[in-house]
Amino acid sequence: MAAGLGDPFATESMAPLKPSPQLAARVGEAPCTTDIPDAPLTAIEAVDLTLCNNPQTREVWAAARVQAALVGVAQSAWLPDLDGRMSGGRTYSEARNYNQSSAALTLSWLLYDFGQRSANIENARQLLSAAASTQNATVQALFLAALQGYYSAQATRAAVLSATEAERAARESFAAADARYNVGVGTPADRLQAQTAWSQATLNRIKAEGEARNALGTLANAMGFDAQQRIVLADIPAAMPDGAFQKDVDALIADARARRPDLQAAEAQLKAAEAGVDLARAQGRPTVSLSAGPTWQEVGGVRTNAQTVGLTLSVPIFSGFETTYRVRSAAAQAEVKAAQRDRLNKQIALDVWRAYQSLTTATQSLKTTADLVASAEQSERVALGRYKAGVGTVLELLTAQSALASARLQRIQAGLDWNVFRATLAQAMGALDYTLLQAAAEGRP
Repeated sequence: MAAGLGDPFATESMAPLKPSPQLAARVGEAPCTTDIPDAPLTAIEAVDLTLCNNPQTREVWAAARVQAALVGVAQSAWLPDLDGRMSGGRTYSEARNYNQSSAALTLSWLLYDFGQRSANIENARQLLSAAASTQNATVQALFLAALQGYYSAQATRAAVLSATEAERAARESFAAADARYNVGVGTPADRLQAQTAWSQATLNRIKAEGEARNALGTLANAMGFDAQQRIVLADIPAAMPDGAFQKDVDALIADARARRPDLQAAEAQLKAAEAGVDLARAQGRPTVSLSAGPTWQEVGGVRTNAQTVGLTLSVPIFSGFETTYRVRSAAAQAEVKAAQRDRLNKQIALDVWRAYQSLTTATQSLKTTADLVASAEQSERVALGRYKAGVGTVLELLTAQSALASARLQRIQAGLDWNVFRATLAQAMGALDYTLLQAAAEGRP
């Protein structure tokens, strides 16, 4: 918004972009949408909808605009004030009755205040910086929450497919046990065990379908829609993770401390509190003001005009120790902000360490579960063949099928963990943006 009479200090240009400066490129490319696309939903679209529709996005953006306007309030103290006053009345007495009226136009200008206005502007600017950083941190938290909801929905969908496949295998095992029983080479116990395993597999599939519906409802809610909103998920491109993220942890922590928006907000709040100390001190110092303007007066038909010009020196002599305690309060508030900054500085190291170790574990698990599923599938095929050939037991077959179902679920969980912890590490680094999703969309780790 260009500066004008409505915004002479151009405070709108000071406010951060919506939803976040860090995501400005994507926002410029894709304006906010309020509808779920007809095509299968991708992770990028899920994040777009969350950032566009979630009330927290609007809340932190509006808070930043509030603080930008307060910068304008602080800057206005450098300009003069122009006041106009008019009064009129009629006087009744025993001698005579007469009308009287007066008018004045006064220009007032604070010339010097020992740094009070400068400290106030610095305080407002630092609070604006803190609001912008808080907005960025909130948007990254929503970004991560959207990804967690999306990947959880993907995991439950995969779990349904796995449970359906396990149910099919259990049904096939029951058919084989039933056939063996009918020709007199199988026992009733084998048939009952196979039937029990089939029923259990069916129950697992029903539970998985319920969890998948709940996950889609949770995702719809995070994106700002009703839980019953129909959502179709796009397939996630298969990408085998590598160790590109593995670096010196000390370097990762240092990079995180340089980039984390919540730490930047804490630093700005500390600077604002320090400016508040200067402001409290300056409020107890003298001020020099200029006043000038014409006056008009009419009393009983006699008119007088005058011009006034004057300097006013205001010297606070005693205010009941108010200034002393205001300074103490402001200094203590600065200590609070410094302690909060230091605490967050330590927390960042822990956040990065945990996210790094979790991603390392998830990467190794994802690679291992691929081998686990492959060996479990081969074992299940061998066990089924042996049972049909009459050389294996039903217990051996059911054990192999149970191991395969478990391996598939572990594979699904490992994939969920890897996607979520990769985003978590990026958020802990203060670098969670669309670059991560664009790489995944292209099948890159």
